[in-house]
Amino acid sequence: MKPAIRTPLPGPKAKELLERGEKVLSPSYVRPYPFVPARGQGVFLEDVDGNVFLDFMAGIAVNTTGYAHPKVVEAVRAQAERFAHICFSDFTHEPTLSLAERLVGRLGGGYRVYFGNSGTEGIEAAIKLVRHHTGRPYLLAFTGAFHGRSLGALSLTASKSAYRKGFSPLLPGVLHVPFPNPFRPPLGASPEDVGDAVLDYLEHLFRTVVPPEEVAAFFLEPIQGEGGYLLPPPGFIPRLKALLERHGILLVADEVQTGAGRTGRFLALEHEGVEADVYVLAKGLASGYPLSALLFREELGSWRPGAHGTTFGGQAVAAAAAHATLDLLEGGLMENAARVGAFLLKELKAMQARFPFLGDVRGRGLMIGLDFGSPEEERPDLRDKAAQLAFQKGLLLLPAGPSALRIAPPLILSQEEAATGLAILEEVFRSL
Repeated sequence: MKPAIRTPLPGPKAKELLERGEKVLSPSYVRPYPFVPARGQGVFLEDVDGNVFLDFMAGIAVNTTGYAHPKVVEAVRAQAERFAHICFSDFTHEPTLSLAERLVGRLGGGYRVYFGNSGTEGIEAAIKLVRHHTGRPYLLAFTGAFHGRSLGALSLTASKSAYRKGFSPLLPGVLHVPFPNPFRPPLGASPEDVGDAVLDYLEHLFRTVVPPEEVAAFFLEPIQGEGGYLLPPPGFIPRLKALLERHGILLVADEVQTGAGRTGRFLALEHEGVEADVYVLAKGLASGYPLSALLFREELGSWRPGAHGTTFGGQAVAAAAAHATLDLLEGGLMENAARVGAFLLKELKAMQARFPFLGDVRGRGLMIGLDFGSPEEERPDLRDKAAQLAFQKGLLLLPAGPSALRIAPPLILSQEEAATGLAILEEVFRSL
């Protein structure tokens, strides 16, 4: 299959549906371009007018196994025929219990699991867990972080001030630390010493603003998602973890976007040789079915029955989809993400040499960011134009951060399909 644009975009059916939506849907919904899907197969999506697109965004890094994967479809069908929902907060059932056992097994044991419906819900549960267990009121996160948009999670989120505008006061006791971005270093640092500068800033914060013995946890994305697909400098996360341990501060790894194999390993933190006290998984865990998993060290599980709960979290059909997803990840998709991701990263870095407006190309596995502009100048105008041109040529992309495009396709992407996307990007960049 190849991308095929058969009508002006949006086509007549898509245009009609978009106009209908304007009359009844919340204005808070974002529409980066006028795409209205009808069906998908593998890494391709067809819209309501018959136009075919190569998907390099996977529903914001959600559709791990692509569209209509037969093993996921069969797992969902089989479980739906048995039962779809019995509240797991009240009644144990096998599909979700065995999923918890499987996730704990991947971490080598010693963890417990709480299931929710989304990454935001997982973060909210983590906030309650760490405050309840430690008795400490303060939470830390990075600028550029995205941890969700409900009020607790939004208090941690600092990727765009627009997300927070009009919703204060937010959760008290949340402080932010500059993220050690090697491409655009904060604190007047150089790319080489930005990690040192950020750790020094954190120590300064402990001396002047918040006593470290009153900080419950630091919330960390191993690779920032909405912040721009940003990687910290090599070795920074182990040093941060050591600093936190000295003060008894828990590390919460937000693996909502990085987890479930996207970086070529099940958890992105595995690349760093660091274990978190708490992990939050969602997005790609169940290949498009709503499910999150909060995994926390057994010794942190001091909250009482009823301290937290959910009606739909751990729903049986979503758990069945997660089992099928894990089967496929363990059957080769993580290795495929690493291999095809390395191919894409190499080719995109070669493009960077040909197109100077590509200031940075970075990533791991099938989580790659293209930053437009330079360390001194962000070019969101070029980024947004590139996304629109790609859409017109049959490639689906999404922005991230102030001036980056994210590449986050389904993990089933083949090298041939990746090459097709690269050819479209080459055309787009020549147009720019």
